[in-house]
Amino acid sequence: MSKYATDFWNERYSSDEYVYGESPNIFLKEQLDKISVPGILLLPGEGEGRNAVYAAKLGWYVDAFDQSLNAQKKALKLAEKNKVQINYSVDDLTKFVPRKNYYDAIALIFVHLSEEQRNNFHTKIIDSLKPGGKIILDAFAKEQLGKNSGGPQDLVMLYSLEEVKNDFRMLRTILLKAENVFLEEGNKHRGDASVIRFVGEKAVETT
Repeated sequence: MSKYATDFWNERYSSDEYVYGESPNIFLKEQLDKISVPGILLLPGEGEGRNAVYAAKLGWYVDAFDQSLNAQKKALKLAEKNKVQINYSVDDLTKFVPRKNYYDAIALIFVHLSEEQRNNFHTKIIDSLKPGGKIILDAFAKEQLGKNSGGPQDLVMLYSLEEVKNDFRMLRTILLKAENVFLEEGNKHRGDASVIRFVGEKAVETT
């Protein structure tokens, strides 16, 4: 069983501190700020709610989930503090079954799974996008191995450009790049980091 099971995340989110901070992921913020008309957003593996709350403040209807009950409690507390509403459930990434052709955007912010689980999950979320919908991804690259600024220290759970390109080959690529960045996301994402960032769009069906 993976070390990143429910007990691991419940322990990580057990303190009053927001271990990844209360501010949204910078890349997600940049991408959401470009979308003039908010719609329905899915945030899998959302943790303590920082991204969900920011999106809700912009006017998005937010569905979010995480396998940790402690994460849900903290996310709802953060939403109440910011006077917004989010729909946050407790669910396992590998078992989650989203509605098809439903979401205007899906954001995967540091969501890391094994290769087999990841391929299956990415297929499901592509199916859940509306035509014209976007996937926004910010994830640790394989070059993150050995760095202490966050992410799983397991090569197969880290991303390469080719893996992202292949997993989302059914989408039109708007942006795909590997970057070295300095993270300032609470105590658990802090320091020089290697990331991969992607935005893809589902084709609009034509008749």
